[in-house]
Amino acid sequence: MTGVLAGKRAVVTGGTRGIGRAIAEAFAQAGAAVSVCARGEAGVAEAQARFAHAAICDLADRAAVSRYVDEAAAALGGLEILVNNASGFGSSDDEAGWAASLAVDVMASVRASHAAVPHLAAAGGGAILHISSISGLRPSPRTPPYGAVKAALIHYTGSQAAALAKQGIRVNCIAPGSIEFPGGTWEKRRLAGDPLYARVLASIPFARMGTPEEVAEVALFLVSPAARWVTGQTIAVDGGQMLA
Repeated sequence: MTGVLAGKRAVVTGGTRGIGRAIAEAFAQAGAAVSVCARGEAGVAEAQARFAHAAICDLADRAAVSRYVDEAAAALGGLEILVNNASGFGSSDDEAGWAASLAVDVMASVRASHAAVPHLAAAGGGAILHISSISGLRPSPRTPPYGAVKAALIHYTGSQAAALAKQGIRVNCIAPGSIEFPGGTWEKRRLAGDPLYARVLASIPFARMGTPEEVAEVALFLVSPAARWVTGQTIAVDGGQMLA
């Protein structure tokens, strides 16, 4: 899909590593001017050399989210695409786990969307893409807050899509399965010899973990003109993991 996003401007939150980084790179390779944000200074500094714009942003901070989106739109000269990728990875069923998940997975996505919509509308329309998880599609006893907020994001996708269609804005969602990448959760579990890694691997029909690039390819399709008649949808990118 080389050049399919030529002239487009995109924001990818949590875009310095893993799935977010792969999405940002896929968009840039397809011709888009891309801005990414993250909390880590080193990752943002490295991203500044690779993308049109990069900034430090604590996505749990309400004011910081709106400020970042507006600054990114100004730096790029407008905005047609928003990808809400960041996660607080709240796993424990306690106040801390729920607070982390709600602040980033849900409220940062809501706040970034609110900040981005005027820019997307001014550009004549665009696309919002949320990154959820297959944990949001089924009970998640191991990570209750993570699963619950990812389910909320899937529901919000449909509500947003219905509300924003008249402004020419499409809204879709990707629910990745288990994705392994350097420094990520699944690599850490594998290197630590965590038996959960083997159990999850055995549940995937293709007998391997997914890659960030495989999620990014679907993301590129969903924000591109090829998906111009697709909105309000959640697509599982899991290699059949949910079939087990």
